[in-house]
Amino acid sequence: ELKEKMISLGEKPFKGKQLYQWLHQKAAGSYEEMTNLSEGLRKKLTEQEPLTHLEVVEVQTSKIDGTQKYLFQLADGNVIESVWMQYKHGNSVCISSQVGCRMGCRFCASTIGGLTRNLLPSEMLDQVYRIQELTGERVSNVVVMGTGEPLDNYDNLIRFIRILSDEKGQNISQRNLTVSTCGLVPRIRQLAEEDLTITLALSLHAPNDEKRKELMPIAYKYSLSEVLPACKYYFEKTGRRLTFEYSLVGGKNDSQEDARQLAGLVHGLNCHINLIPVNPIKERDFEQSTQNNVAAFKHILERQHIQVTVRREMGRDIQAACGQLRKSYKERSGDE
Repeated sequence: ELKEKMISLGEKPFKGKQLYQWLHQKAAGSYEEMTNLSEGLRKKLTEQEPLTHLEVVEVQTSKIDGTQKYLFQLADGNVIESVWMQYKHGNSVCISSQVGCRMGCRFCASTIGGLTRNLLPSEMLDQVYRIQELTGERVSNVVVMGTGEPLDNYDNLIRFIRILSDEKGQNISQRNLTVSTCGLVPRIRQLAEEDLTITLALSLHAPNDEKRKELMPIAYKYSLSEVLPACKYYFEKTGRRLTFEYSLVGGKNDSQEDARQLAGLVHGLNCHINLIPVNPIKERDFEQSTQNNVAAFKHILERQHIQVTVRREMGRDIQAACGQLRKSYKERSGDE
């Protein structure tokens, strides 16, 4: 596409390759940096194709574990958030896929103001590029679990994945990419056909449809009897083990009976369950599970030979949970 663009500007096709390198390998922040392109071409590109470059509005750094949360401003004035986390196995970035979200999950701050718009592939990519530039460190893992429902922005998401994992760009392995979904069944099946090797993480959060409906409005549209076969189909097509995200909400979905139901629900699936003690947000009356309840829940799953981990909380002291920083920023700047 870039080669065709160069031809349309009266330039040699190989300039497209150079431009691609600047954009996705070197992650240039402006056309001015692209020194092997002529001044005339740089001027033409600046006028015709504004470059996506996210502006940092705010950075919060955790005193506990060094996690950093970034609030970025887009060209249209909207703000999005991304999180940078350091693990033993490398640096991980959690990016947003939409401005806001329309899925309405009850325990998530991202969805309180509804959906504003989808992010472009460039706006998703630039979250990774800017964080690498700001930290001076290479990112090895990317999770699309920030604000938004990634599969609700499907075409842009797929383009983002292909560019990010392209060997001529950042060359981040697709195996190190995780995409989270609340369970858009047709899109999960479509994703299975894309010939990608990414990890799919389903936001499960309940062991049955009744409880899931209380927490996640999407459950009214797609029941677990539709969602789980779609996930199984994804595994069959890709060979990638499934991840089930399960936010533990005190008194709602964290009983031992819930754990037993969950074990029965995922029985026979090649999966890993990620238990997440929910981050309390002031708009909701949800409370975090007690440590005893979390431990008992995990024990029941382990006895059924289900792989399970409790997610280590990162950046609890800096509003690192989805949607929290963006929401407090909007409140402070009088947008609400």
